[in-house]
Order: sequence, then structure tokens, then C-alpha cells
Amino acid sequence: MKFHRCHPHRLVLNPIPIFQTKPKHLYCTSAIQDNDVKDSQFIATLRNIVRGKESWKIAFNDPFISTKLKPHHVEKVLLLTLDDTRLALRFFNFLGLHKNFNHSTMSFCILIHALVNANLFWPASSLLQTLLLRGGLDPREVFEALLDCFEKCDFISSLGFDLLIQSYVQEKRMFDSVLIFRLMRQCELMPQVRTLGEVLNGLAKIRRVDMVLVLFGEILSMGIKPDIYIYVAVIRSFCELKNFAKAKEMIQRMESSDLNVVVYNVLIHGLCKNKRVWEAVEIKNGLIQKGLTASEVTYCTLVLGLCKVQEFEVGAGVMDEMIDLGFVPTEAALSSLVEGLRRKGKVVDAFDLVNRVKKVGAMPSLFVYNALINSLCKDGKFDEAELLFKEMGEKGLCANDVTYSILIDSFCRRGKLDAAIHFLGKMIMAGIKITVYPYNSLINGHCKLGNLSAAVSFFDEMIDKGLKPTVVSYTSLISGYCNKGKLHEAFRLVCEAKTFIDDLHREHFKLNEMCYSALLHGYCKEGRLRDALGVCREMVKRGVDMDLVCYAVLIDGTIKQQDTSAVFGLLKNMHDQRMRPDKVIYTSMIDGYSKAGSVKKAFGIWDIMIDEGCTPNTVTYTTLINELCKAGLMDKAELIWKEMLVSNSTPNHITYCCFLDHLAREGSMEKAVQLHNDMLKGLLANTVSYNILVRGFCKLGRVEEATKLLDEMIDNAIFPDCITYSTIIYQCCRRGELGKAFELRDDMIRRGVKPNQATHKALSHGASRKFSISTHPVMPEN
Repeated sequence: MKFHRCHPHRLVLNPIPIFQTKPKHLYCTSAIQDNDVKDSQFIATLRNIVRGKESWKIAFNDPFISTKLKPHHVEKVLLLTLDDTRLALRFFNFLGLHKNFNHSTMSFCILIHALVNANLFWPASSLLQTLLLRGGLDPREVFEALLDCFEKCDFISSLGFDLLIQSYVQEKRMFDSVLIFRLMRQCELMPQVRTLGEVLNGLAKIRRVDMVLVLFGEILSMGIKPDIYIYVAVIRSFCELKNFAKAKEMIQRMESSDLNVVVYNVLIHGLCKNKRVWEAVEIKNGLIQKGLTASEVTYCTLVLGLCKVQEFEVGAGVMDEMIDLGFVPTEAALSSLVEGLRRKGKVVDAFDLVNRVKKVGAMPSLFVYNALINSLCKDGKFDEAELLFKEMGEKGLCANDVTYSILIDSFCRRGKLDAAIHFLGKMIMAGIKITVYPYNSLINGHCKLGNLSAAVSFFDEMIDKGLKPTVVSYTSLISGYCNKGKLHEAFRLVCEAKTFIDDLHREHFKLNEMCYSALLHGYCKEGRLRDALGVCREMVKRGVDMDLVCYAVLIDGTIKQQDTSAVFGLLKNMHDQRMRPDKVIYTSMIDGYSKAGSVKKAFGIWDIMIDEGCTPNTVTYTTLINELCKAGLMDKAELIWKEMLVSNSTPNHITYCCFLDHLAREGSMEKAVQLHNDMLKGLLANTVSYNILVRGFCKLGRVEEATKLLDEMIDNAIFPDCITYSTIIYQCCRRGELGKAFELRDDMIRRGVKPNQATHKALSHGASRKFSISTHPVMPEN
């Protein structure tokens, strides 16, 4: 295609939309000049119709007009109507809409340039979009048509070319927009700086940062002064290339002119994206010295960056500062921070943050609510979780399948299966898509309570609804059967599901190690090691590898059988499979040998564990300390305790209770109370630790001190249980203080603690003993 070359003198810099309407336009057309008098008369007739008061619809229905009308006639009429561009546009649209007239490309170009010159940019842009949608036009052809019209008709403003570039940018045809820019440059036509900024930012968005930097060089060579939007694209490109020195250099180049917070936000985003968050924080802190104020974008970018490097507490501080300034955090920033705090166990901080955000008018998203409800359920704060669920409804935020699944699972874990089933019903009534997860929770919940028939019923219902069971579904049922001692039924479940499981295999889904480990655990629990090994063979047949959990179960079962050679055989198998025992396996072995009374063997495993470079954890240390305390080997227990502290393993409440229990059994109650006070300071005291003290005081007959502990427990927000009350009641009955025993029973019921069989037996025995003494008094000897 022969490309129309421009005249070298045609240079338009930052054109002002000025428009001339004098007759020098009147005889320009893409068609050959028609000097025929009749044609001129026809065009004059058309012009009179367009400018007259006669109905266009009636006029153009005339066969004389409709049959003779050609595109070049329309072009000439448009040129004759340039003094009233709105009228020209109406005429153009009338022919297209009512007469289905096929306008020429030249007609489009005449009207686009005319509208731009009249500052009617929106209709000009719309017309250009229509031209591009006609299809079959190469970007070069469109440019040549616009250029041909521009030169022949002497339009002054070149903004029509800017509109063409912007149209390609909007359509994400970035390479076409670059082509038009370069064609304009060849023809000595200068796009507006704003248009160039759109091109560069569009290229940056599709990560063609190489082209951004090349075009930036071309822009500078043309003597164009870049504006802030061009600099933003260039800075973003340098950040994408991780060349932050160059990005900062660009900002320094700007600091004497149109500098604002936007460019710093781009740099901060780039630094945060590359985990250089502390540099980003320093830049934000230095904005004040430059006379700039951090924006909402600045703060939200920093919060997201801090979350990315797990600095959630610092992120919360940044968001607090943001809220104090009246900025509302974005959903992404709030969700990321709440989720991070939740995962770190800082649920209270997450709640405080959400409450603060609500005060500045932000509405936490469904994701935030689900995260908080999940955390509350995991922390056992079920009432608060349910209140949050109600709050969602009050604020018009509809719960989804995730919300319901979390709550149903929490009810099942607490044994509140009726409530769980009720919520499943609400979920169905609300039209929320049912997934496998609430069914898995219900199956697992019923299995834990031993109600296997109900569990199987939900399993069947799940399949009837077209939901595919997962490994969790099978594991729950198999574990349920194993816990009830119905190992035959557990294995039969796997066998009966063989066809279904084979179908899952074909879909690359199979029962995993968890499912088989439940069977292994069941067989090992009953000492049926031969059957357990049979399950191992079934695993191999199914292509399921033995994992650390499976080996841990087998090793634990073998230790209980006191088969040392078999234990080391299993360890050798692990070694052959390039698997190393982990802390759980070593701890299990230490625990097994300790409980079997083989403390020496337990320490032997301890030595192997250390030699293998496997660091003991809190559970490992606590297991050894517990057995040493029970054996009365307190010197060794204290040595292990000291080693534990040196290794930075934090003692937990169970570790403390090992020593506490020993002191209470030995009658050293003053030392026991002192140790328990340390537990209170460390927030490690609980009902179990208080029960140990109560038992110790009661054993020594110091019932008054034991009773005082009840009030102390309440003051420390620790609630007595049935064991606490029953221990004191039993001792009161032994001493004949039946009235006090019944008072404690009443207090127990008032606090919502249900008396158990031991409580009733103690009271019954105490009452019968008192009746026997009062009926048959012992006579004093003479």
C-alpha cells in the first residue's frame, strides 16, 4: 500500500482546538471532483434539505434522492455543514440509522476532525470507535485516511490522531497505539503529553517495560517535557525491573517540578512487592519533609507489603495511623491484615481492628467475617462466633457456604449435633450451595459420639446429593468403627467401597495415608499387629505410600507389645525408604517405653534422637519429666527441666502439672502453692492444676484451704468442674460435715456443673453413715 507522505512543514505542537469555517474546505473530497452541473445541483438540494425545515424522513424517501445518493455526495454535504457540526452529526446518524446508509471512511474522518475542532470530544470518540468496529481496516489505513482528510481539508487541530491512539489504548491494542504515535512522529504531528502518558501506562500494565523505556527515550529526544503520568509509567517500569536506584533517580528529576504523592506511591508499591518494606516505610515517613501527605493508597500499600513479610503487628500500627487520619482501608488491606493477625493467634487484636474500622464507615467483607468466626471457633469462643454470625445478618451481609461450614463444624466438635443439623437445614433453605464439608463434619461428629448409624445415614445422603466423599469422609467412618472395636466393619467398609474407590483412582483421587492410618491405629490398639501389617500391604497395592504417621502408629503398637526387635525393624524400613523419624515418632517411643516402666530404654531413644539431630520439643521434654516425677526421680526431672529451658522449649501447663502433682502427692503443699502461683502469672493455671491442689489439701485433711480454692478459681476466671467439687464433697462426708457437703452440691448445681456418680455416691455414703451413728449412739465406757 502506498503510504501518503506528509509535508515537512506540518508541525503541530500542543494544538489548541480552533476551527475555521470559511469556504476553503468546500471543494475537498476523497472522490474525483465532479464538475457536472446536475451533480452540483443535487448536492445543493441535499444541503437545502439538511438545513431546511422539511422532514428528512419524507425528503429522503423520495426516489429521486434515495436512488441517486452516493457516499461522495454525503462527504460534500458534511463539508458544507462544518459551521454546524451538531447538524452534520445528526445528518450522518440519520442516514446510518434510518436509511442503513454505508458511509465512506472519508465521511467518518471528516466528521471526527470536525467534532474535535468543535471540542465535541465524546461524540468524536464514539464515531471513531464505530469506524474501528467496522473491521477490515488496518491501523495504518485508518491513520492514512485521517491524515488524508486532515491535510486536504486543512483542519487545524490534530487531536483526532490523539483520539485514535486513546481508542487503541482503551481496546488494549497497545502495539497499535505505539504504531500510530510513530506514524505521527514521521509526519511531524505531535501527540498531547497526556496521550503519551496513557500509552506508556498501558504498556506498563501489560509489563512491556522495555517498550516503556524506549518510548520514554524517544519522547525526550523530541523535546517533549514529560508530565507526572509519563514519569509514573517509567518509575513503575524501573520498579518492575527491580532497578530502584533508577526509579529514585526519576523522582529526583521530578522534585523540582510537578511532584506529588502518586509517584511515591508507585515506588512504595514496587518496594513492597519485592519485600523491601522497611525502605518503603522510610519513604512514607519522609513525605512530610517534602511537603507531601501520605494518601489512602500509601497506607494500604504499606499494610499489604507488611502482611507479605509477616509483619502483622507493624501493619496493624500503620492501619491505626491511617484510621486516625480518617482514611478508610480497602477490603484487600483489611482482609489481609485480619487474616494475618488471626493466623498469628492475635484474634483479640484482629477484633479490635475490625471494630475501629467500623467506626470510620468501612464494612468488613465476608472474607473478614469468615476468618474471625473461624478463629473464634478454633479458640473455643463459640458464643462470640454465633454473635458475629448474627451481626453479619443485621448488616445485610449474606453468609456463604464457608460461613455455614465453619459453624456446623464447630457445633459438631462440641457435640451439639442437633444445632449442626439445624444450621444445615438453614443453609438448604437459604438456597446456598451444599458442599461436602458440612457433611464431613456431621459424619465425624456422629462417629465421635459413637452414633455410627447416623454417620452412615449422612454419608449416604451426601452421595444421593451427588457429592463425592473425600478421604476425610472415609477416615471418619473407619476411625468410628475402629474406636468402637468394630475392626471387621471398618475393613469391610474399605472393601465394599472398592468399586467406588477404583473410580476415584481413575480420576486421580485415592484414599490417602490418613484413611489407612485409622485402620492401623485400630488394629494396633487391640494388639493385632498381623492385621495391621495386612493393611500396610493393602496400602502398597493401592499405591499409597507409608508416611510418618503410619510408621508412628505401627511403632507405638509394637512398643506396647514390647517387641524391641520389631521396633528397630520398622526404623530400618523407614531408613531404607529415605525417611527419618520425626519428633512425633521419637516422642511416641519415649512415651511408650516410659509407660512400660523401661525408663532406661526411653533415655536410649532420647540419645538416638539427639544424635540424629532431631531437636526435642515441649511434648518430648514433658513426657520424660512426667515419667521421672512419677518414679520419684526428681533430680533427673529437674535436670531435664533445666535442659528444656536452655533449649528454648517453653514449658506448658502439662509440664508444670507434672511437678505440681508430685509435690501434692508428697504433701509439700506450700511448695505446690508457690509453683501454682508461678503458673497463674504465666497464664498456665487451669481447672486441672487447681484440682491437683484441691486433692493435695483434701488428702492432708485441710478441707478449709481446699474450699478457699473454689473462690480463688472464680476470681481467676477458671471454673471448677465436677472433679473439683466431688473431691471436696467426699472429704467433707468423711469428716461428717454433711451440711457443708450438701451446700457444695447446691453451689455446684447453681454454677451449671452436673454432679456425677462419684458425687452422689459420696453424699449417699455420708448420709447413711450419719444416720447409722445417730440411730445407734456409741455408749461411753464406765
